[in-house]
Amino acid sequence: MKTVLTIFGTRPEAIKLAPVIRELTKHQTIKSRICVTAQHREMLDQVLRLFHITPDFDLDLMRPDQDLPSLTAHVITETARVLARERPDIVLVQGDTTTVMAAAMASFYLDIPVGHVEAGLRSGNPRSPFPEEMNRRATTAVSTLHFAPTETARNSLLREGVQDNHIFVTGNPVIDALQFIADQPTPLKAKHLLARGGLNGSGDDPKLILVTAHRRENFGEGLEQIFHGLRNLIERNKDIRIIYPVHLNPNVQDLAYRILGETERIFLTEPLEYGVLGHLMKASYIILTDSGGIQEEAPSLGKPVLVMRTETERPEGIQAGTAKLIGPEAGSIIRETELLLQDKNAYQNMARAVNPYGDGHAAERIVKILLSYDV
Repeated sequence: MKTVLTIFGTRPEAIKLAPVIRELTKHQTIKSRICVTAQHREMLDQVLRLFHITPDFDLDLMRPDQDLPSLTAHVITETARVLARERPDIVLVQGDTTTVMAAAMASFYLDIPVGHVEAGLRSGNPRSPFPEEMNRRATTAVSTLHFAPTETARNSLLREGVQDNHIFVTGNPVIDALQFIADQPTPLKAKHLLARGGLNGSGDDPKLILVTAHRRENFGEGLEQIFHGLRNLIERNKDIRIIYPVHLNPNVQDLAYRILGETERIFLTEPLEYGVLGHLMKASYIILTDSGGIQEEAPSLGKPVLVMRTETERPEGIQAGTAKLIGPEAGSIIRETELLLQDKNAYQNMARAVNPYGDGHAAERIVKILLSYDV
């Protein structure tokens, strides 16, 4: 019996690990244990409920105004206690959050192998995205198994000296998760939001633009530019609607409601459960984002993605044409969005591009490797 302890703390981690956890439970030769740090309490709990995940250990580490040094220290200390008690054969982490890096370090200190899901993403700039770029580099340094989503990610790992036989190109399990959600009935909350914008599924509906914007490096001037760009877009294009789930961080909330709060045809909501968000992606015409996961998810639904950042650790989507890097400047946001609204060829070139991030079977590949690999 091989014990696999999966550790995560935020909503994106939970979404991407949910298919892997579900796949682990199918195998009688694996004992699957789950530890959550609850780095993001409320948003994490939404996903746990959606995918029917019950943690064996809930560290509940979220604190008001918690800074990165104190969060890192708490995650290392508390996960180390769980690890010392459980002594799993391998720890699974996903992505690039502070939970990922700190849990990987705690595992390393206790000489427990680490499997890193979504390994090898790189922007090339240590401070962008911050602190994610350094988190994933540090996680790579202490991991034994590297589950790379693409060949580009694999090549990044090889350049850093990771042994080839420790790297496995699996695709990204976020595609597995989204396909699962998209096949479910549309949640009532999604129906209500769409109806508020006059989006009823008829051929003459307005076009929906779904927005996510919360990246730390965009705080301040970047978010101001983004929000002014959205406001101008709505004023210039009467046939569009914008739905924007606003992150709970006050750096995002205060600016969003000050600049966009009274704007007609822009609908600001609380953070949405992943099932609701998945169906809004499905109903959208264009997606504007500064986040990471949506760059991978939306193309599997045939939705063009405009990335409101100056760099991305997901160049495969840019190269494939499913996503376009446009920066956080208002003028660029207006120009590139209106191009897709007005130019059908430009739109179809992005909408029909092949998603490079996977085929919905990443979780099966990851678990198969865990079963066969002697760590």
